[in-house]
Amino acid sequence: MISRFAIWAAIVCATYLFAPISGIQPAAATSAQTEVRQFDAATGKWVKKRVDNRKLARRLNVAPVPPQIVPYEGRARPGTIIVDTGQRRLLYVNRDGTAISYIIGVGREGFSWKGSEKISRKAEWPSWTPPEEMRQREAANGRILPATMEGGPDNPLGARALYLGGTLYRIHGTNEPWTLGKAVSSGCIRMANEDIIELYNKANIGSMVIVQ
Repeated sequence: MISRFAIWAAIVCATYLFAPISGIQPAAATSAQTEVRQFDAATGKWVKKRVDNRKLARRLNVAPVPPQIVPYEGRARPGTIIVDTGQRRLLYVNRDGTAISYIIGVGREGFSWKGSEKISRKAEWPSWTPPEEMRQREAANGRILPATMEGGPDNPLGARALYLGGTLYRIHGTNEPWTLGKAVSSGCIRMANEDIIELYNKANIGSMVIVQ
């Protein structure tokens, strides 16, 4: 699997359009912008430019903010997943008093929820069958959803999905990484594909998920 640092190196390089400024480290991706050199075809010279990280993420389909290791002093057991909808963050609790913090997208107004569920199923490149209610709602807004969409890079569920109990909610990837950090979904928790793959490999069926 391609490492996260390799992905962010690709963002900084973007060789078909950009070249990196000397000294840029992967951690720079956590700032609002990244300084790059862009080739100016008109002059035949490289010029310095600051580019919004979300635009770079849109190009390469990765999260605009990479995961971070943060202190954790709560009571949740190691392996627990905590979804903080207000902060747009998902925490995976480690055994050493830390947690991995991932940026997420959450339910928009009227679709957010809170509670605890256990992971009941895991799927790689899951298919998507939007509920009839969702299809009708989106059709009223001029967007026609398919009855079923097979898994793949264009599927809204992304690379992996963790199904929560007997609900319709999932923690899943996305084909729209620029929506991360926002309240945009119909109640599911969306993550960058790189992040959900990492979480998928850590989480087990039966793991507790706390949405707050």
